[in-house]
Amino acid sequence: MLFSHKPATIPDAASALPGRSAAIPTAAEHFVFHRPLQGDVPAGFEVAIFGLGCFWGAERKFWQQDGVWMTAAGYAGGPTPNPTYDEVCSGRTGHTEVVRVVFDPARVSYGDLVKLFLESHDPTQGMRQGNDVGTQYRSAIYTTSDVQAATARGMAAAYQGALARAGHGGTITTEIAPLGPFYYAEDYHQQYLAKNPAGYCGIGGTGVSCPIGLNV
Repeated sequence: MLFSHKPATIPDAASALPGRSAAIPTAAEHFVFHRPLQGDVPAGFEVAIFGLGCFWGAERKFWQQDGVWMTAAGYAGGPTPNPTYDEVCSGRTGHTEVVRVVFDPARVSYGDLVKLFLESHDPTQGMRQGNDVGTQYRSAIYTTSDVQAATARGMAAAYQGALARAGHGGTITTEIAPLGPFYYAEDYHQQYLAKNPAGYCGIGGTGVSCPIGLNV
């Protein structure tokens, strides 16, 4: 393998891989929605970014959600510009695998999407998700507004309480931070499980429901 020893911490800009100035090629069209993958965000719609382990299964969770207009697999949270998948998997870019979600808030709220995020993985596992180990599998929410940030933090706190009441015992490690650069993943990662229905899906939650109706 190109990278056999992955770091357990996120590198800073000085120690991260240099990346490149040009974007890596990706798909032109969403395989499920048949819309331009990098098309404009419709007026009144919002963008949300979630990292919950391998983005193959994570993306499917969101494109199946009513009110979601577009999804895309990509990389966020690290300093390396325009990374490749192999570079991200090395742990030397600082990115985690994420899903970019464009949604209609008149049909699905941001809180509903955070609920789906929390219930679709185990947010207490640090730099891993199940058998997928590495910084690129860490749990993360990258927010695009102060309202999103407040909602994400409030719901994570509420879910921590729900986990404790259920006897889970873990502490949520989800990174919640303002969105920096988002980079689209390569063509073959986009809507992977629609193209490969029997493909690997590492998504699995705790079985604990996230409280809804929060005043956050």
